Amino acid sequence: MYCATGHLGTSVVSHLIQKIGTAAFTALARDEGRTKRLRESHVNVRIADFDRPDTLGPALVGVKKLLLISTMAENRAEQHKNVIDAAKKAGVEHIFYTSLAIKSIDISHVRGLMGSHFETEDYIKASGLKYTILTNTMYAEAMPKIVGSGLIGSSIALPGGDGRVPYVLRAELAEAAANAISSAGHENRIYNLVGSESYGYSDLAASLGKLQGTHLAYQKVGPDQFQRHMADNHASTFEIYLTKGTVLDIRDHQYEIESRDLQTLLGRASKNLSAMVAEAFAHTTNRK
Repeated sequence: MYCATGHLGTSVVSHLIQKIGTAAFTALARDEGRTKRLRESHVNVRIADFDRPDTLGPALVGVKKLLLISTMAENRAEQHKNVIDAAKKAGVEHIFYTSLAIKSIDISHVRGLMGSHFETEDYIKASGLKYTILTNTMYAEAMPKIVGSGLIGSSIALPGGDGRVPYVLRAELAEAAANAISSAGHENRIYNLVGSESYGYSDLAASLGKLQGTHLAYQKVGPDQFQRHMADNHASTFEIYLTKGTVLDIRDHQYEIESRDLQTLLGRASKNLSAMVAEAFAHTTNRK
């Protein structure tokens, strides 16, 4: 087995260690400096650079299943294609890919960034390899960043309308991926990994307020007002593009996908909002 490193990858590795032990899989790292903890855990590590195809072939020798965790680079579609091409040449039989659970990328406000997920999906399917697409919903860990972008006094001012998101903690998505890659089957399947329930910003404000011991309200604002607020708070052009575009996708109900795939892979329901808020905001709130 083979999986990438990074925030999600590190969590996948932890679950694989618990499930099948370190001898049953190998971790791919693009940076030797980030491998210390893996090596201390006695995980087999190979170094390869997604931007250097010549490093990928040797790293994939003997691999039968590959978990390709999407990067965040501007050229990630090219990076992913490099990995898929190398995997096919090296004899990899089955690719698992972490994509995005969204209703329609064609009308997404962040299509320019997120469209590469679907370009990668198509490339994998055309490769002739067995595949499993794990379309991940929005991480619960993204909530503090978005809420912080719109926080004004005791209000969360966002252009999210009445949209809802079936948030999931990164660790639960990692556990589902580890369960899938370490078990038989799953060939040529697409799993929508979304939470057991969806929540709007009013729900989030109420839950976060309860955590903080105060009243927190959700205020619906227009996208231009939100953009000005972010700019006034020195957000970068990219931060404004990604945050505003994501919230507008939420407003347009793009994330409201219902599926039991995550529950099936986990063998239980995903954590509820209060549990996710407590974990996601653990380092950003002062409890009374």
